Amino acid sequence: MLKKITDAKQEKIKALQKLAASGKLDPVYDGPRPGFLDALNKPGTSIIAEYKRASPSKGIINKDLSPEQAAQMFVQGGAAAFSVLTEEKYFQGDLDYLEMFAAQNLPVLRKDFLFHPLQIRETAATKASALLLIVRVIENQRLLNELVRTSLDYNIEPVVEIFNHKELGLATNAGARVILVNNRDLDLLKVDLNVSRELIKNKPSRQTWICASGIEEKTQIDEFHRLGFDAFLIGTSIMSAPAPEEKLRELGA
Repeated sequence: MLKKITDAKQEKIKALQKLAASGKLDPVYDGPRPGFLDALNKPGTSIIAEYKRASPSKGIINKDLSPEQAAQMFVQGGAAAFSVLTEEKYFQGDLDYLEMFAAQNLPVLRKDFLFHPLQIRETAATKASALLLIVRVIENQRLLNELVRTSLDYNIEPVVEIFNHKELGLATNAGARVILVNNRDLDLLKVDLNVSRELIKNKPSRQTWICASGIEEKTQIDEFHRLGFDAFLIGTSIMSAPAPEEKLRELGA
């Protein structure tokens, strides 16, 4: 599955390369970007509410909830920040959704499959405060270092996603300040919460850690918070709830 997604991304990268060669890339956004790291390190339970209309593992999750509606509901539910899928083919995302969520003045994480410097440059033209870098997609220390550094140069926080101890080493060596542990195997699409239970044992003291995938109940948040996680990225259980804002409040209570 992961290869299908990254192969589809190659066409997008070719289009960006043509725009760059002709000097037609959108200008870099030079306005303020709300601090993503600051939002996660505030007292209490920090939940990153994710707008995800569909996924390869779940199919259509919620096609009726508009970005504008979701942003307002997530704010009402007490979200610390937003995560917005921008991958179009498999997640029904759109880069324009970032602008709609940024209007709420909370930090926005661009969640996509990013592995080329021009994708970082593309993100810099939006109001995103953070972007996701998946180590399993990049798998190259030098490239990961470059993408982390480039993101920070644009004042965008690189959130580095890991699934095992080797990837944690690569992320730490790249200077990542924010680590996202994905409990979902991106090849098999299976969720195992023991991934987070094991990896948190090796958390460096100065990193902020996010637990993602498979979090559906307050008891799970309480457990992983006790283990050392600082924040939780939650998408499917919020998006599929009859009242997303109430589900958010329940999880963050």
